[in-house]
Amino acid sequence: METLLNPSKTPKLFVPKTHLFKSSLLHSTFNPLSYTLLNRKPLSLVITCKVKTSQGRKNDEKDISQKILLSDSAPELSNEEVKAKPKSGGGGWGLVRKLPKRVLAVLSNLPLAIAEMFTVAGLMALGTAIDQGEAPEFYFQKYPEENPVLGFFTWRWVLTLGLDHMFSSPIFLGTLVLLATSLMACTYTTQIPLVKVARRWSFSQSADAIRKQEFSESLPRASVKDLGVILMGAGYEVFLKGPSLYAFKGLAGRLAPIGVHLAMLLIMAGGTLSATGSFKGSVTVPQGLNFVMGDVLAPTGFLSTPTEAFNTEVHVNRFYMDYFDSGEVSQFHTDLSLLDLSGKEVMRKTLSVNDPLRYGGITIYQTDWSFSALQILKDDEGPFNLAMAPLKLNGDKKLFGTFLPVGDTNSPNIKGISMLARDLQSIVLYDQQGKFAGVRRPNSKFPIEIDGTKIVIIDAIGSTGLDLKTDPGVPTVYAGFGALMLTTCISYLSHAQIWALQDGTTVVVGGKTNRAKAEFPDEMNNLLDRVPEIVESSISKQPE
Repeated sequence: METLLNPSKTPKLFVPKTHLFKSSLLHSTFNPLSYTLLNRKPLSLVITCKVKTSQGRKNDEKDISQKILLSDSAPELSNEEVKAKPKSGGGGWGLVRKLPKRVLAVLSNLPLAIAEMFTVAGLMALGTAIDQGEAPEFYFQKYPEENPVLGFFTWRWVLTLGLDHMFSSPIFLGTLVLLATSLMACTYTTQIPLVKVARRWSFSQSADAIRKQEFSESLPRASVKDLGVILMGAGYEVFLKGPSLYAFKGLAGRLAPIGVHLAMLLIMAGGTLSATGSFKGSVTVPQGLNFVMGDVLAPTGFLSTPTEAFNTEVHVNRFYMDYFDSGEVSQFHTDLSLLDLSGKEVMRKTLSVNDPLRYGGITIYQTDWSFSALQILKDDEGPFNLAMAPLKLNGDKKLFGTFLPVGDTNSPNIKGISMLARDLQSIVLYDQQGKFAGVRRPNSKFPIEIDGTKIVIIDAIGSTGLDLKTDPGVPTVYAGFGALMLTTCISYLSHAQIWALQDGTTVVVGGKTNRAKAEFPDEMNNLLDRVPEIVESSISKQPE
């Protein structure tokens, strides 16, 4: 129906008999344009224009006014829009696409993926139980062939399978690659097609098909457009096409499984990079000495690449400890200076346990301490530095000792003064017969005379135990775990779909959801109760 507009005369419109809606959105008249665009997304509009003057009814060539017709239906999807266009992908996805369908079906099998995850977990547990990175002699003694663990496990298993460096061993990395391939195959064959289907506008032209949904209901004397308005208010995306309606919400819940798989791939990629591209090393340095980072760090895998920071020199300015009231060590600290190749200080920090130093991708941890030397005066001569040796004790207690010769040092039976220390705060002294002689604190400058020898303890020089490490995979692992937590929460969102069809004055409604199936019928009933009922009335014609 076309309406011709004449600037010289305003025609009187004929209003046909229609239905009025008992809705708070409408009053006494029916505006057909109020219900045409229920989708939040822009729709294509069919526009035709005709311009006519008062004489234009006889002459179509002179146009001065316009008329616009709007389509009140959603655009129909073409075959090109429905079918997924093949895309040339690279990397892992490109390799997955090239695999035969039968191989993809095997790799995407859920029991296989679960078995792979349990295998990875078992290998990780085994790598935790077996000491990593030790010398072969260590495994010879701990897993001897004469007394195998569990009757069969010896050092040959450890060294042959690479269990002494589990997380960079071929068996562990191969299992990770297999699990990653299964995740990509499952995503490509299952999750991505599900998302593509969920995103399509799926209009139903059959009332019987709608009634077969998990939830179905019929609304007598109702309008499908009123239902669309109610669903929009409830957060649904609504599409209309003639008498048919399609609505959905919670599409993110369909996308979340893909995010979970990608997060797991990130975690495995980061872990692999950490195992094969890191450097590790340990060093014990006395106070006042230096070391170069690159001399301590050793590669852990074939992807390990040194950086410019490896040339940095570390100087130990000071090492000291804090103590509890009972005398036990509570914390130990190291004051470090980092020097570049020219000897210029580029960084200085006092690190302690759980407070590492980070520079150029290298992290220095405070992990241990030792007693390096005891500085003394002997008969007002010196100072002399006496090296402190660690003594074995049962348990994890530390004990260090040294010996000061007295008398003829060339004699086969050398005698002297023994000094023992558990920490850096007190020194216990014994005479030549091994009898207790006294206790002195370093820096107290209080002398003690033993067997005619005057001794003053000036200082206790400690050594700091440091662990150095580079781990390029840490940011990737952290990002993967963050994405895993986020996508796991999103995956609990319900993806709900609703179909409706105007069948005369009755609206047939059906819907389904992938989660919260018990709550979905209650939600639908609450929404349908809000749909207004149509009451017939007539509007008299107005004379032209």
